[in-house]
Amino acid sequence: MMMKAILALEDGSVFHGQGFGARASACGEVCFNTSMTGYQEILTDPSYKGQIVTMTYPLIGNYGVNHLDVESWQPHVAGFVIRELSPVVSNWRSEKSLAQYLEENQIPGIQGIDTRALTKKLRVRGALNGYISTEPISDEDAISRARNWPGLLGVDYVKEVTHKKAFLWDEKDEMSSSFELARGVNPVKSPPMPPADIPIVAYDFGMKYNILRRLRQHGFKVRVVPAATPAAEVLAYKPAGIFLSNGPGDPSALHYAVQAVSDLVDSGIPIFGICLGHQILGQAFGGKTFKLKFGHRGANQPVKDLATGRVEITSQNHGFSVDPATLPSDITVDRINLNDQTVEGMRHRRKPIFCVQYHPEASPGPHDSTSLFAEFRSLIEGNC
Repeated sequence: MMMKAILALEDGSVFHGQGFGARASACGEVCFNTSMTGYQEILTDPSYKGQIVTMTYPLIGNYGVNHLDVESWQPHVAGFVIRELSPVVSNWRSEKSLAQYLEENQIPGIQGIDTRALTKKLRVRGALNGYISTEPISDEDAISRARNWPGLLGVDYVKEVTHKKAFLWDEKDEMSSSFELARGVNPVKSPPMPPADIPIVAYDFGMKYNILRRLRQHGFKVRVVPAATPAAEVLAYKPAGIFLSNGPGDPSALHYAVQAVSDLVDSGIPIFGICLGHQILGQAFGGKTFKLKFGHRGANQPVKDLATGRVEITSQNHGFSVDPATLPSDITVDRINLNDQTVEGMRHRRKPIFCVQYHPEASPGPHDSTSLFAEFRSLIEGNC
């Protein structure tokens, strides 16, 4: 018997559909992602903590789920909204269906609704608080719960997704090789990785595994530390560089992280930040952040490098941005989003520090920006 499901928004809108996944209910900020593939990586991206994700591509679930493509130890979305759940799972790497995966992880899903209408509403009104349920509930109660949810502003979700203890990533080089498809009868071996000859510390604000894979592929020996690690503890590891990861929620709520990064900015050690790490650096520089109307989420966001004129198609997932008008004169904005002109990259004029708002590790997404990891290595080598 098919479950009934409901998605209610704080503006009073209600969408009825068929439930899949867990028999459960959840509140969250309703947002949309324009990626055509990569739903498993999206589900397990810690940056989606506290959000109900709508996929704009109409058919989802056709290649199933496997244990290799997860981006963290568990999925983090509050709920999942799609137009149609594929009735067939067909892929040689598949281990289970999307519905089974959500059920195992107690996440409710809804299909059969007009996701195009929902997406257009979110683009006009902006991201809205919502309530999703595959359990019996009236429209009125569902709307009330959506309206009573406090939202993301001022909330620290990082403390819920960061690792609790420091650790070294992939000491035996078992998880970081480049993925290669088999061709013909002979499997293709991944190219050997370079020696891990540059020690860095990576702050885990909600880090995706593919970031760690990319760092290792570029010769970094990565020690991951919890989000609340003080600067003095990081410096005690004597890192050659510092990496600041992606993560969820409102960057203005992370005062402890901003303080630690401010101290590290003054240390002279090269720093590279992405996504939330970019926003934390912006605050450490003295700037402020603000909430975007509906955020940037998808694998097709155009970003222009102002120094070269080159345009990268990028993978993004964020709902906040750095306000360029609040940045001091020694910070230059070197990348912008071509859709709305918001800040996509910053660089310190005098210190070896740079950051981007998007995801150069992709997963899912294009690889236009992978070279930023090599740029980080060159920055460190030039600082020695």
